[in-house]
Amino acid sequence: MKKILVVLTNVTRYQGTEEPTGLWLGEATEFVAEVQKAGLAVDYVSPKGGFVPLDPRSMKYTDASTLALYESEDFQQRALTQSLAPEDIHPEDYVAIYYTGGHGVMWDFPDNVALQQIARTIYQNGGYLTSVCHGIAGLLHIQDTMGNYLIANKSITGFTNTEEFLAGKKSVVPFFNQQVAEAHGAYFKKKRAYKDFAIQDGRIITGQNPFSVHSVAKLLLAALS
Repeated sequence: MKKILVVLTNVTRYQGTEEPTGLWLGEATEFVAEVQKAGLAVDYVSPKGGFVPLDPRSMKYTDASTLALYESEDFQQRALTQSLAPEDIHPEDYVAIYYTGGHGVMWDFPDNVALQQIARTIYQNGGYLTSVCHGIAGLLHIQDTMGNYLIANKSITGFTNTEEFLAGKKSVVPFFNQQVAEAHGAYFKKKRAYKDFAIQDGRIITGQNPFSVHSVAKLLLAALS
């Protein structure tokens, strides 16, 4: 059975504030439901392993499918309570890696060398790098063996500068995903704020915002079929 590695954040609050953040629930559950329905398996990893917090705002955007997966023992145990740590992962087991979002990832995804190595190995083995929304932060700094950014000269998308302004977090986040992506040579594509948009360039598949999860999953499933 083909397996996908789903990456989740351990960050509980916007750094330097008392405001909680964490995983944007639907960005995990909607993707997992889609790929499991197609017969693929998933594992969950986080930078530290163990507990994964939820962004409380994400609970306002649930539906029956999201809640069903959220309430399952498997998701509660393997994703939210006992997520794997990078050292537990064997990259050769996976056909793709998928970076979920939620603002927390802005602090623990970009500079995690162990996760970068996992993603690079999956990619070098012919697998896919995928992300949605703020999850693009996990792809920004990955380099190939020659020191080139993997996103350079690739068309990608993620949470835009405009969406960050509209979310009211422009003065809190440590950087803007769009700006770093462009600085690293990517062709950053976007549609209107908070509209469904996903794009594939080779074996890199990215989605713009929380409403793009299903589109990312469908592109990946089509590529793997």
